[in-house]
Amino acid sequence: MYCPSCGYEVERDARFCGGCGSKLMPAEAAAASETVDSRPRSENGAGGDSSRSPSSGGMLQDFADRLHRVAGFEERVEIKLKDIFSDTFKRHSETDAERLFIVGTSTTTPTMDQLIETWPKPWLFMRIFIVAMIGFLGFYLGFMFFENANLLPGLIMVGSFVVPISLLIFFWEINAPQNIPLYRVMYYVFIGGMLSLVIALLFFETVGRLGIHAIIVGVIEETAKVLAVLWCLRKRPQEHYILNGLLVGAAVGTGFAAFESAGYALRMGAGSFNEMFTTIFWRGLLAPGGHIVWAALSGAAICMVKGRKPWSWSMLQDPRFLRIFIIVVGLHAAWNSSFSATLFPLSYLLLTAISWIFAFAMIHAGLQQVSQLKQQYIKDREQALADGLGASAASGDMRQVDYEPERSDGVG
Repeated sequence: MYCPSCGYEVERDARFCGGCGSKLMPAEAAAASETVDSRPRSENGAGGDSSRSPSSGGMLQDFADRLHRVAGFEERVEIKLKDIFSDTFKRHSETDAERLFIVGTSTTTPTMDQLIETWPKPWLFMRIFIVAMIGFLGFYLGFMFFENANLLPGLIMVGSFVVPISLLIFFWEINAPQNIPLYRVMYYVFIGGMLSLVIALLFFETVGRLGIHAIIVGVIEETAKVLAVLWCLRKRPQEHYILNGLLVGAAVGTGFAAFESAGYALRMGAGSFNEMFTTIFWRGLLAPGGHIVWAALSGAAICMVKGRKPWSWSMLQDPRFLRIFIIVVGLHAAWNSSFSATLFPLSYLLLTAISWIFAFAMIHAGLQQVSQLKQQYIKDREQALADGLGASAASGDMRQVDYEPERSDGVG
């Protein structure tokens, strides 16, 4: 049986495609009808019903459904922000934070049967944001009171990272496989961010004589981030999940956004402190709709088309990647257009909402991929037990990095 969306070979009774995350209909139903089953879905789970029945979420849900179809997502994603952020403002102990910070190592990465299939409920990102904001306000008040220029570098760097680093922690918490440690994420931020900026500058030097149009800027900067993501993933075959690509892309986008903002703030500071502060403030306020989420979408699309297979440049021609990349470039171009500047700030709020609607759809696809892979693993383990292959082959605590599905082209 093959996925009708991407062509991956999957188990006949599989519910989701591990390659693209699309819901799969049973073979008999697919042959007889285009109707998707109407079993009730769990509130936050990755599985369940995905039919595009008339929306009960109002205009926002209808708008989201249309955008998802444009991006090629056949799965209907209900946007329930209240559920996703239900733990954000609850009390959490320091021990809870410590447990999060140690995930991703060889001893703390969840085993295959421990993979989380439901929507994570991030909360640490808000604590990081609050701490970073306190640091930024401290530098700001210190400079205003003492007028000591030694505080300006801290003001610029902390101010430029407050929102980007908080968003990055959000994507890190969303990474359900929990197979990328925080130190590795920071590596992607600094090296990937630097690399994407340098590549973009090289492109600008090459095509600068053609004029810098909003579309050209979008193509150049998003291409630079894609190349940086590919470089980060070049020797990381274990980071093959869609959610992994989302996180790595967000890390590269975080570095790009923060370093670029710091550069703009430094240049504005040559004029006046007020111009510098205004630059930091507005770029931080608008950061959720910019480089970070765009790069995250591109990174997820890369892992969607690559899966466990060795990288090939021909994968960039895959319609699933091209569709997402074109959307990202279009969002970037619209963001930089004079039209958006004229309708400030409503235009940026709308573009931010659109970007995150796509992001939540990609998160949903990533969770479906994890769910399908876990189901495949459980089936393989049960088969190993039935075949009498022994405890080692049927172990319930196999590491993610050690598990290779029998049909590796059909899962992740």
